[in-house]
Amino acid sequence: MRKELILAMLIYFETMFTLLITVYRFLENWDFVDFQFFIAGALVFLVAVGWGYVLTALIFAPTKQMEETLTSLTDNILHELNIPLATIQANTSMLKKNMDDEKSLKRLERIENASFRLKKLYDELVYSIRKEMQDVEKESFELSRLIEERIAIFEEQKRNPFVLKLESLQIETDKIGFEQMFDNIVSNAMKYSSKIAPIYISIKGHNLSIEDKGIGMSSTELLQIHERYYQADAKKEGDGIGLALVKAYCDEEGVKMHVQSKKGEGTVWDLDLKKVQT
Repeated sequence: MRKELILAMLIYFETMFTLLITVYRFLENWDFVDFQFFIAGALVFLVAVGWGYVLTALIFAPTKQMEETLTSLTDNILHELNIPLATIQANTSMLKKNMDDEKSLKRLERIENASFRLKKLYDELVYSIRKEMQDVEKESFELSRLIEERIAIFEEQKRNPFVLKLESLQIETDKIGFEQMFDNIVSNAMKYSSKIAPIYISIKGHNLSIEDKGIGMSSTELLQIHERYYQADAKKEGDGIGLALVKAYCDEEGVKMHVQSKKGEGTVWDLDLKKVQT
């Protein structure tokens, strides 16, 4: 909305300037004096201001009203979705405390894990919707702490081992977007690696590196990984949009991204966070 408004203002003022120049040239040919041009220019300006106000009311008012209605409706829907999710998590936790049967406990654990994944999807949905409607505020946070928190969640899947070598790095950026970007890279590394292959994550200076020892990619595949819906292996789960979102986030936040990969040897993601470092 803000970009559209700025563009409309630029077009509007350029049109006014062109109109005033045209009026001046017209009066100049008829030997009008500067005072007469001033009067004519003032009249043109008043008409232009009035017309601009009318155009703004006609164009932007309905858009603003529609956006407010959509925001209100979305908030209500998201609130209603959150209630049953919170209920499932609370009751699952209570049942686990009062249950000794191992088989039933495993079933409850699967339900609980599914609810945690659903909660993550819910948070991402809220973030994506709000990002489309308004600018997301940037947050300052310690990157090493965030990575440790995200990896702890991945470790609950009891799949790949993680090797962390994290220096302290304070950055200021869209935190939820950064989590999504990081999660997508790590999920991809896990998906294309064997379950016992370690994934190495390091922070050195202002660089973040994520390395896997998976199947790797050819140079042709590397050129296509950021295309929406592209999947190097169609047999793997996923919809092929994760790495497209990674690129979109990095472009938006000014994070330089470099990917190295070799078939059968693995892939390394290097992210230069200098522009978001505080």
